[in-house]
Amino acid sequence: MNTATDIDLEQLPVTDLKGVGKRKAEQLTRLGICNLQDLLFHLPLHYQDRTRVTAVRDLRHGMSVVVEVEVESAEIRYGRRRSLLCRTNDAGAVLWLRFFHFSNAQRLSLATGSRLRCFGEVRDGPFGPEMIHPEYSSLDGQQAAPVEEHLTPVYPATEGLQQGSLRSLVEQALEIAITAGVREWLPEELLAGARFPALLDALIYLHRPPPDASVRQLEAGMHPAQRRLQFEELLAHHLSLRMLGKRGRERSAPRLAGGDALLRTFLAALPFQLTTAQRRVVDEIAADVSLGRPMMRLVQGDVGSGKTVVAAAAVLMAVQSGCQAAVMAPTELLAEQHLKSFRHWLDPLGLETVWLASRSKGAQRRETLEALAAGTASVVVGTHALFQDDVNFAALGLAIIDEQHRFGVHQRLALREKGGSADRVPHQLIMTATPIPRTLEMTAYADLDCSVIDELPPGRTPVTTVALPDSRREEVMARVEEAITAGRQAYWVCTLIEESEVLQCENAEATAELLAEQLSRARVGLVHGRMKAADKERAMAAFKAGETDLLVATTVIEVGVDVPNASLMIIENAERLGLAQLHQLRGRVGRGASQSHCVLMYHPPLSRSARTRIAAMRETSDGFEIARRDLALRGPGEVLGTRQTGLAQYRIADLVRDEPLFPKVQEAAERILTAHPDRIEPLVRRWLGDNTRYAEV
Repeated sequence: MNTATDIDLEQLPVTDLKGVGKRKAEQLTRLGICNLQDLLFHLPLHYQDRTRVTAVRDLRHGMSVVVEVEVESAEIRYGRRRSLLCRTNDAGAVLWLRFFHFSNAQRLSLATGSRLRCFGEVRDGPFGPEMIHPEYSSLDGQQAAPVEEHLTPVYPATEGLQQGSLRSLVEQALEIAITAGVREWLPEELLAGARFPALLDALIYLHRPPPDASVRQLEAGMHPAQRRLQFEELLAHHLSLRMLGKRGRERSAPRLAGGDALLRTFLAALPFQLTTAQRRVVDEIAADVSLGRPMMRLVQGDVGSGKTVVAAAAVLMAVQSGCQAAVMAPTELLAEQHLKSFRHWLDPLGLETVWLASRSKGAQRRETLEALAAGTASVVVGTHALFQDDVNFAALGLAIIDEQHRFGVHQRLALREKGGSADRVPHQLIMTATPIPRTLEMTAYADLDCSVIDELPPGRTPVTTVALPDSRREEVMARVEEAITAGRQAYWVCTLIEESEVLQCENAEATAELLAEQLSRARVGLVHGRMKAADKERAMAAFKAGETDLLVATTVIEVGVDVPNASLMIIENAERLGLAQLHQLRGRVGRGASQSHCVLMYHPPLSRSARTRIAAMRETSDGFEIARRDLALRGPGEVLGTRQTGLAQYRIADLVRDEPLFPKVQEAAERILTAHPDRIEPLVRRWLGDNTRYAEV
């Protein structure tokens, strides 16, 4: 194979390596490995220390070590599972080896007196320290093989591709890289200022850590060689989204700069004044949409901060300019709440708001589609049905997406294309009630401009939160009765550990019946996801009108419900919900002037994670602090819903651990965008491969 120094490892397919045929190449492709560069940047998850032999007498539970032992006996034991149990000895200290999957030939090979070198994790067994299914080799009749010269890497793998095979292939790729070099895409002045190790040196260290390397430091992801690659990976992801935003803004958009008569009339009719934060965000939106290039703005606001009013103001900017506006929500319940709000605000202005969801059928759906295509409908509210193939707009000027993290990047781009042409697209306004930590804002939403409604409407009182075991259910019910007697209303949220929506709804129905029996003075309502839309609407309307005192519900009421008189929230089995969801539910109360309370009722014993979540709820009501703790607990993939958002997985970076790198990442991105734009594409391709997000969908 040619190994001249001008070799580009990205251009060398893995089939150039010894031992890679069609089948192995397909297995590597499943890991995103198509060429030698991909293989070099397929980084270890963990490390094993096989560089020294440990005496059996020094073993402790949880250690992964190499030992050399002599077999004393090997016999089949029968219990709950059949196993081959082998007693071994090292200078009088006993170690047991246990195999659940074994052959008769293996049993016979473990003859008394034979010597073995084993590697495995030590655990406390019923007879003493043991290893389950250790790797082992015979030391009899041959010179013992030397121990490993460096720590052994453990790579992300796939079915049919073993660690030994991956290590062999990486070693081949490393030898070629040592001869040919690895392309460096970071500018020299940036590397000098950051004091990073050379890229090739970092790769060699991570694939071949020396025996004295700190496994603890490597496992924590804090070695300088790792920091070098974490920085480059974070930079690649950040640049990919910056390019997505740049390409989006290179197209034109309608100038929504008509007179503001509709907006003034709307604001004057509101029974409240916008907060300073709301006015600031409305002004930012107005400035964006007047420029003739696509607005791509994310509006963050904690629960109850008034994002929907801001969205309505944006809608009126579009309508005033002769354009259509579409508002998309992730669930029908939330979309229905938006529909009700928009009709309440826009009907008096002579504007009709139409509805489109997956349950829209027959004549109603056909009429809505015709009105959108003809331009006679100016405003539409709906779910993901809005970007289905048969939906066409006459002049879509603004697309509003609520709770963006529940949609994918591609889904919101698909809605944008609904109103687009080759060079013209509608403005986009993204809203979320889940405050986003700065770390995620810079990575997952770097293609968007960000606004924050960081002020709650006046008169809102903080919600006090307590946690009680379910053994105190009688006290909780007494508290509900006390609130109802005082003329207040309450929510009782039911959850089940099962994912089944059917079981959750049955649980809510049973709870509603029980509470109606035991709280004789309470008028009890019920809402769950399997009710017909009309029945849900009636139940919600009755609660909002004060015709029911206690609303029993599943977590469908997490968003979109506004009842100022509700001052008590009971969340049953609170330990089963995530921190963000608990915060969203708590936000259903505290919307009036009265002191409100949230009771987290849990079933002990609590796991460590559940204790942490409940403690966070008791300690703070700040949405951004909740979001920060949620990110630390669950990681970005779960917080954002990686599979839905299209956010690519990270190979070595961690958005929580590596937050200190972000100022440098942002600075480096600006430098590369300005002075080295030709390096962006290869840098992004190295880390994201086919997942490059700056490509248009």
